[in-house]
Formats: sequence, C-alpha cells, structure tokens
Amino acid sequence: MAASAILFITLAFLNCIRFSLAFDPRPLQDICVAPALGLATSTCKDPRLVTANDFYMTGLDRPGPFNAYGVTFVVASVPTMPGLNTQGQLFLRAELAPNGYFPPHIHPRASELTYVMEGAVEVGFVTSFPDYKYYSKVLNKGDAFIFPVGLVHTVQNVARGKSVTTSSLNSQNPGFIFLPDSLYAAKPPINSSYLARASKLDENTVKYLQTKMWFG
Repeated sequence: MAASAILFITLAFLNCIRFSLAFDPRPLQDICVAPALGLATSTCKDPRLVTANDFYMTGLDRPGPFNAYGVTFVVASVPTMPGLNTQGQLFLRAELAPNGYFPPHIHPRASELTYVMEGAVEVGFVTSFPDYKYYSKVLNKGDAFIFPVGLVHTVQNVARGKSVTTSSLNSQNPGFIFLPDSLYAAKPPINSSYLARASKLDENTVKYLQTKMWFG
C-alpha cells in the first residue's frame, strides 16, 4: 500500500476517534442512575433501589433571586435528577428581568436548543475564524433557536417585562464558559500586559476589569 494511502487511512481513523470523543457516549444499558450527587459517574445505583423519583424533578418554575445580570435560572442535571446520568441531556429554565442578559459564552461539549415561553429575547451566535459571522434573531413567545456546539453565543431580554426561556443541551456536562470571566476572572490572573495587548485596551483598564465580579 502506498505511503500516502496509509497516511490517509491513519488520519481518517484518528479523526473518527476525535469526533467520537467530542460528545457523550451512548448508554450501554437502559438506565444508569447516579448513586450520589455529581455531574457524571462510571457506576450505577443498584437497580433494586431505583425509584421513579430518580427520574423526576420539581421546582423548575421556582427560580431564586435575580443575579447582577438580571438572570435567574434552574437546571435539571445529574445532581438534581440522577436518572439523567448517561442520557446526554441537561435542561435549563431561565427568567430574564428587563434588560437582563447572559454574557457571551460557549458550551464546549453541547449544542443548545432554546425556546421562548414568555416575553422576547434577542439571541445570536458567532462563527469561528476567519469569518466571525454573527447570526442573530429576535425570538418571541413560541419561537426556538439552535446554538451550534462550541460557538460563542449571546442572549438578552428585549421585552418590556421579564422573559422566560427553556434550553435543552445534548450533554449531561456541556460546560459553561463565560468569556468575560475566562479572561478577567481567571485565578491566578492572566498577565494584564498581555491581556491589554491582546484586547487592544489600556493596561489600567484591564487591571480594573480584573477587580470586577463576573457572571461565574
């Protein structure tokens, strides 16, 4: 076999491995209820001890107080619904006060389908280098929008009153990376001179931003 053909097959094989590791693995059994609180577990609760309550959660309509961004949300995940373990799902219900918003963020391991239950939100996502194209849309009650996996996306309330959304993410641990936090709230701090040059900002501005409280 020619060396070029061997190289092609090897690269294709490695790419398949990389792709398969990018998303949650398919379950190998009907259920694998998490035996204790946690995002994921390799062991399962004894099936003899499993009850319907392991697949149940209440309180999604009762979020807590609004945070500094005018957002409050409740999450159905493995810690709150152990039956979600190995099912590749996370569900979020959010309420946004007038002018409330989620800072630009990404989910490195999941796409996100958002549905508007009440109010109106402006959403959008940005494609990767070199285009950085921004696709945005105002969603009203009954509308839905998909955020592709791993892309920076934005959500802000544009209604006069509060807005309510639900989101389904196709990973039990999708990851939440808020861009302002990752840059300015890293511990220990990222070098302020480097951030100033990378962001085209004055270094004193960067140092000031590093003192602020961020979403995460």
